[in-house]
Amino acid sequence: MSIITSHQRLKRDALGLPQIIASTLANIAPAMSFFFGFGLIVSGAGVAAPLTILVAMVVILFLTNTLAEFSKYRPSTGSFVTFIGMAFGPTAGAAASVFVVFGYLVAASSVVVISGGWAHDTLKLFLGIDVPWQLLSLIATGIVGMLVSRGVALSTTWAAVFFYFELVLLLVGAVVMLIVNRSSLTLAPFEWSHLSGGLKGIGLGFPIAIYLFIGWENSATLAEETRDARRNIPRALIIGTLSIGILYMFLAYATEIAFHNNAVAIGKSDIPFVDAFKASAAALLIIAYLAGMTSIFSSLLGLTNSQARILFSSGREGLLPRFFGKIHPQHRTPFVAMWSFVLVAFGIVIVFGWNSKPVDLFGETGSLGTIPVIITYLITNLALPVYMLRHHRNEFNPLKHAIIPIIGTALMLLPLWGLVEPGQPAPYNLFPYVALAVLIVSIIYGIFLERRDPDLVQKIGSYVADEEF
Repeated sequence: MSIITSHQRLKRDALGLPQIIASTLANIAPAMSFFFGFGLIVSGAGVAAPLTILVAMVVILFLTNTLAEFSKYRPSTGSFVTFIGMAFGPTAGAAASVFVVFGYLVAASSVVVISGGWAHDTLKLFLGIDVPWQLLSLIATGIVGMLVSRGVALSTTWAAVFFYFELVLLLVGAVVMLIVNRSSLTLAPFEWSHLSGGLKGIGLGFPIAIYLFIGWENSATLAEETRDARRNIPRALIIGTLSIGILYMFLAYATEIAFHNNAVAIGKSDIPFVDAFKASAAALLIIAYLAGMTSIFSSLLGLTNSQARILFSSGREGLLPRFFGKIHPQHRTPFVAMWSFVLVAFGIVIVFGWNSKPVDLFGETGSLGTIPVIITYLITNLALPVYMLRHHRNEFNPLKHAIIPIIGTALMLLPLWGLVEPGQPAPYNLFPYVALAVLIVSIIYGIFLERRDPDLVQKIGSYVADEEF
């Protein structure tokens, strides 16, 4: 193994537990996710939709166990790529680097497009200014690129500021709705008897409920810059998942109370939370729109910080072109990977969405990008028992390292099926084939790379977060 020098390292001890939790929550973007997802969950589950969110949170906790255990033994900026590569070998690691980066890039473009679309609607509604959404998306992309490339502490701080501002606005909105509609207060949203179709009702909205949590894994890629990563990364994963799940259930409850538990009306609403708040306190509607804007921007900061680091780590270890592994000499950030990531995401928006409505492209790119991400979750779950038996057999725990990951894998097959099942309208019916084609190309790339560089196995996971240099 080659000697690792300081100039190949990201800035050490730049982040603590509060910062990586905030970055994770910012990446999840509760306002944006809840605004566009809750109506679909209610359409499947009915009044008891919060129970679907609760089940989704439990399933995500099964996944956090896997990432937390990996991070205890091998905290790495490469996250999924490192964990899969350490378990299944360099071909799998190289293939994962292509496959998951593709998924994250496409999913990131959904946030880029909605950043412009939501800002356009907000400016037009409240100020009467009509600015092209494409221009607003470009401005957001440029600001994010400059912030993340100038330092992880700086960009994470701004992501936290925007997230907590978003959080306050969401809580204020939810409390106002509950006060205004206090005569309709009931526990019906949490009662099994109000769940449409029982388990089937949960299943119908389950894929969307899982999508609400995408970004829960953010903190794992910040390991190299986190103090006491082996301890703080697992804590951030669990705290972040629990916090966002509780928040979603509270927002769901407030929204349903404002709609007087009318599941049909909620299902017909494009953005139930906004419509509920407008009906409850129209004079304060700006609160909901500002929450959406800050949510989207903080998400773009969080995901670029996190997901671009997988691209960077893969470049640094030779799984992808080494160009992506460059570190800024002053700010100690993976600036090439970050700028490449956010600009490619913007490019996807411009190429495929110039004549589309932002909300339509948001749904399309979000769905396509989520397929590789969920498949990567599944493979990482299966990688944990293999990794532990190969590298830490004496510490193997059947419950934590085998049973929980296998159950988590089985439970994640449902949301995956919801994204790939036949009979979906165009262009969603094409997305499974696109994902399959990318997976095949990724595997071929992995085989080629391993044959070209037989020593590749020695490089995967070589940059452990707390390793001395």
